[in-house]
Amino acid sequence: MAKDLVIGIDVGGQTSKCGIVDARGTVLVQTVIRSDETADAQEFVASLAEALNRLIAEAHVEGRIRGIGVGAPNGNYYTGCIESAPNLAWGHDRVEFAKMLQEQMNGIPVSLTNDANAAAVGEMTYGAARGMKNFIMITLGTGVGSGIVINGEVVYGHDGFAGELGHTCAVRHNGRACGCGKTGCLEAYCSATGVARTAREWLEMSDEPSELRSLDKITSKDVYEAAKDGDKLALKIFEFTGRILGEKLADFIEFSAPEAIVLFGGLARSKEFLTEPILKAMNDNVLPLWRGKVNLVYSSLKESDAAILGASALAWEL
Repeated sequence: MAKDLVIGIDVGGQTSKCGIVDARGTVLVQTVIRSDETADAQEFVASLAEALNRLIAEAHVEGRIRGIGVGAPNGNYYTGCIESAPNLAWGHDRVEFAKMLQEQMNGIPVSLTNDANAAAVGEMTYGAARGMKNFIMITLGTGVGSGIVINGEVVYGHDGFAGELGHTCAVRHNGRACGCGKTGCLEAYCSATGVARTAREWLEMSDEPSELRSLDKITSKDVYEAAKDGDKLALKIFEFTGRILGEKLADFIEFSAPEAIVLFGGLARSKEFLTEPILKAMNDNVLPLWRGKVNLVYSSLKESDAAILGASALAWEL
């Protein structure tokens, strides 16, 4: 029987998405399980394997699974381990995740990487970066992740953890504290949580009228909705966020000369307010050698399937 299907798994702090994918990038069936109901890694992997076997039976594809690809926080492509992932209830130590899952799935090979690298592989296989050999994937979600592709290969570095662009310094002096323990990180300003934080700080520092003042708990989505309504403070927040991101993208361009920067994630849905300030700051700060030459593109993957597709793309290499 042909091994013509793969499984993609996106492991998150609260939930994990799983799906069976064909060679054209169609998600045939999918499911979601809780990631946060146990602090025991072995117990979570057992429940994940149970969910995968149910999917396989539901789709009537027994014997056709070529491999399993997993994207997870702090996932190491070289070792197959999840290492010191603070957002996973069971991931604080070194978890031999790929090995454990492969054993639970009766020997189906498993490939693991971090979630941003998985997104980059998915975009190169199925999405906006298809056909590109040199690009940088930036994921704008709760945090800021990145996957760097050079000559068609994801850059992993000597230890498997290369590409933490979200934790490069964006504000050198008096920068915000970041969850990683550093200050001034890009993630502290240009993630969804960073946008909400900017809104709260600016509301406290000024008396400028804004519909955001009526909200008890501000999210980046609230800022986006206010910007759509023409709220001046919300528009300034996106201008500020886009400028910081554009300045950092100029730095990233100068070390890898990508064909494009691909933006993905919840905050990227605010592209009508982010694109112009990003491009202006990027081109104002990059060397003339690259000015106007690097495209800024947004993920073309269907959002509900994107995480599964990104992880599944790893499995075709097995």
